[in-house]
Amino acid sequence: MRQTLLLSLALALPLSALSGAHAQGTIKIGAITSVTGRFAEFGKMQLAGFRVGVDEVNRRGGVLGRKIELVIEDNASDVNKGLAAAERLVNAGVPLVLNEYSSSLVKAQAQYLARQKVPALVFSSSGDDITKPGSDYIFRLNQPATEYARAILNIFRDNKFKNMAIIAGTGAFEKSVADAAQDIARDYGITVVEDQRYDKGLTDFRPVLNRIKAKNPDGILMVSYAEDSVALMRQAREVGVKPRLFAGGAAGFALPEFVKDAGNAAENVVTATAWIPQLRYPGTQKLNVELKKALGGQDPSYHAAQAYAAVLAAAEAIRKAGSTDREKVKAALNTLNMQTAFGPIQFKDYSGFRNQNPLTMIAQQVQGGAFVPVYPKGVVPRPIKFER
Repeated sequence: MRQTLLLSLALALPLSALSGAHAQGTIKIGAITSVTGRFAEFGKMQLAGFRVGVDEVNRRGGVLGRKIELVIEDNASDVNKGLAAAERLVNAGVPLVLNEYSSSLVKAQAQYLARQKVPALVFSSSGDDITKPGSDYIFRLNQPATEYARAILNIFRDNKFKNMAIIAGTGAFEKSVADAAQDIARDYGITVVEDQRYDKGLTDFRPVLNRIKAKNPDGILMVSYAEDSVALMRQAREVGVKPRLFAGGAAGFALPEFVKDAGNAAENVVTATAWIPQLRYPGTQKLNVELKKALGGQDPSYHAAQAYAAVLAAAEAIRKAGSTDREKVKAALNTLNMQTAFGPIQFKDYSGFRNQNPLTMIAQQVQGGAFVPVYPKGVVPRPIKFER
């Protein structure tokens, strides 16, 4: 059964109680996320971000004199269901659609929305090919996959790593980060001694980890989703791989659950991430508190902050458009230049990307069982702890 949620945060109701809520006179904005299925862990974070964002906009008076409301479609972590969700939102007449996490799902959804001339505001999916070459109707708020790889490779370069290994899934996001890492490593003079891609469902990483162990690389970059990130690190410790540094390309490695579920195996792992509360943007600490409250006390990941920022960007585009007309909203998105607690938002064309928000990527490391910032200098980093 498909699930559609009407999120009207003028009402202090849990999400489960919002499915029947329908506030008269609201401006409805479409949103697609994984409420159920493989990516529901990320969807949970995004729902919290939506909640905080809508609440903030409505507390300030809404848009054009009306409160905003999200019509949230569950794609169930499935490509075909995601396309059906996008079609329902097109038919519902929403002025734009907030588009969520998995690159393999989002690319198909965004391209369909573009064909229908409905602006798609991608806020968490990072596959380079979503905005490269992109479309006039596709806008991305978050960083592309290339920047996830660059943050890690910059650390490798700055610490004079001579070689590295890559382990990555074959999904769109994992492939984008791993491919970018190959290119950046070549530019930095870092030799890739092993590049192993694996299909979804693999649970035993010991054979490839043993091959990497024999090559003794300075760094290992892993790009995997939640369950794989934990298995990789546990098995890496088990077989005794000892690079100078283990690094994750965000995804599962950037979730609070990675530290909890991997336990001691997570210690000293560095990962790229798109947002942390230690950033010096106005309101970051307040946002972190509000997101944590929306998550029932759980620490938020960057996915929640991205969803929050997407709501603010959508509301501002409608305000600037003075209308919910899709073409006017698209034109307004092109003129956005705003600051949020997630970071600045301004869509630009550069390096082959179209309508891409340029943002600095951050890296954090697990130290003492908790994430701490280690890169770049703007986040007041702590010294990186190396394995050897």
